[in-house]
Amino acid sequence: MKRMRFLMMLLAVTVFSCKNSEPAPQEVEVKEPLVSSSYGCAPKTVDSEWYEGDNKAPIIDGLDVLHYPISTIDPEVQKYFDQGLVLSYGFNHAEAARSFYYAAKLDPDCAMCYWGFALVLGPNYNAGMEPDNYERAYEAVQKAVELSGKATEKEQALINALTSRYVAEPVEDRRDLDVAYSTAMKAVYEKYPDDPDIAALYAESVMDLYPWNLYDKDGEPREWTPGVITLLEKLMKENPDHPGAHHFYIHATEASNAPERALASAKKFDDGLVPGAGHLMHMPAHTYIQTGDYHKGSLANLRAVEVDSAYVTLCHAQGIYPLAYYPHNYHFLAATATLEGNSTWAFMGAEELAERIHPDVMKEPGWGTLQHYYMIPYFVDVKFGKWDKILARKLSDSLLYPKAISHYARGMAYLGKKDLPKAKKELKKLEVLAKDEQLKEMKLWEINTMHSIVEIAEKVLRGEILASEGKFDESITQLREAVVLEDALNFQEPPDWFFSVRHNLGAVQIEAGKYDDAVKTYEEDLEIYPKNGWAQHGLKLAYQKMDNQSKMKEMEALLKDSWATADVVIESSRTK
Repeated sequence: MKRMRFLMMLLAVTVFSCKNSEPAPQEVEVKEPLVSSSYGCAPKTVDSEWYEGDNKAPIIDGLDVLHYPISTIDPEVQKYFDQGLVLSYGFNHAEAARSFYYAAKLDPDCAMCYWGFALVLGPNYNAGMEPDNYERAYEAVQKAVELSGKATEKEQALINALTSRYVAEPVEDRRDLDVAYSTAMKAVYEKYPDDPDIAALYAESVMDLYPWNLYDKDGEPREWTPGVITLLEKLMKENPDHPGAHHFYIHATEASNAPERALASAKKFDDGLVPGAGHLMHMPAHTYIQTGDYHKGSLANLRAVEVDSAYVTLCHAQGIYPLAYYPHNYHFLAATATLEGNSTWAFMGAEELAERIHPDVMKEPGWGTLQHYYMIPYFVDVKFGKWDKILARKLSDSLLYPKAISHYARGMAYLGKKDLPKAKKELKKLEVLAKDEQLKEMKLWEINTMHSIVEIAEKVLRGEILASEGKFDESITQLREAVVLEDALNFQEPPDWFFSVRHNLGAVQIEAGKYDDAVKTYEEDLEIYPKNGWAQHGLKLAYQKMDNQSKMKEMEALLKDSWATADVVIESSRTK
């Protein structure tokens, strides 16, 4: 395959196979969230058929980085337990469940194996709890309680804490259960403050109460966030190679005003802290896209792609991981590669992402986000000005959201080809679809609505059409409104709008002769996307128009770094 040959040129081969007086405990106060912890129903994370059969869980190379001794005399059981814990820290909960479940089959008297199985069936930072898992989780933790007489006092504490997380029957809002579990884990942590995994699990339990809600839109921490940060920093200081601590810390800082705090954690994963966990190999990109190290972000995702590709193929991966986490590597690659101006990687990421989205699956309830993933090639095509490519595309557009985005992209393509009448026809079609109330009910992982994305697309296309007609004031008004909508989007990685509307606005402001306004627009953009070459090209052009030679040279110097890995030549902040 051309893609794999390309990856092999860039990356070393990763061997991957599946084989049959102490500081006072840090207070982390639980407060009411701004969004409910039951913010969405996760897709299936366990395969019932696998559990019904006589199957053996795989042992995966590159995960043996952590050892948490439990009450068992079987070294194979211990190995599966350790692997399950690492998989849990790497957010591969379905595979972790298989490891814990198989460990319990090998040692039916091991209370902690049932504890682990129950643990990973619960909600996490990225997803709520699947209703089908309630019975499994409840029965597993009850079995752990039944066997806890054979467990250590510390193990009994963990088991008892987990009992507060589950009830026999599914509940619509499990907020009280999650609070109870976190409160119980706080007590366990206070009793065992030197146990790094108890500290990590406690920190995670608090983060799970406020998923993607640790900071406000200005990057200022919520009331509950500083305690989590302090706890994780203490944990990393005392246990510098703990995979869960570094993973959680990247998430705990990415939306902040100081995401660079996690650069050391990102480097840990870059250096192969957990070489067998694709999602952890990917995690540095969450920091790099915030610090402007886009090329490093692309490399992290390429490494993650290689690891996850082998895992999904060789280990027959199931559940949400192959359907969402694995494609997310390509999704993120499309973003970071575009921001560094590397169209080859950006197109590869976008195309591979779309290929992994089955049109029937994205129609299913709970999987609407995949419609957005499916349309990422259009966004990347628009950014790089691939007008003929857009018009030749045959992506399915039978669904409302894909149809709307296709009209946006085709309108931009016709505009790029100087066919204004056809561009206006596409805008009219987009305007009709943008009014459809169904879009407000369709959400991207329950974080932003598809209506918001379509509304931005509509205003960008209209603004660019107006600019092409020389109606600059009207165009700028439309684009400013789009910027307001873009800024109002909830934090997501990568951003749900591909890519910055300010790149369009600044370009139009230059065309209108409003150079000072353009400079301000680009400076704002660089606050959001540090060191991005698109804005720097726009600034260079604005300074050129202003005959500001010193500033031009300053931008040229910056572009030598930011555009060093680019494979396209641009003169403005958006292609035409």
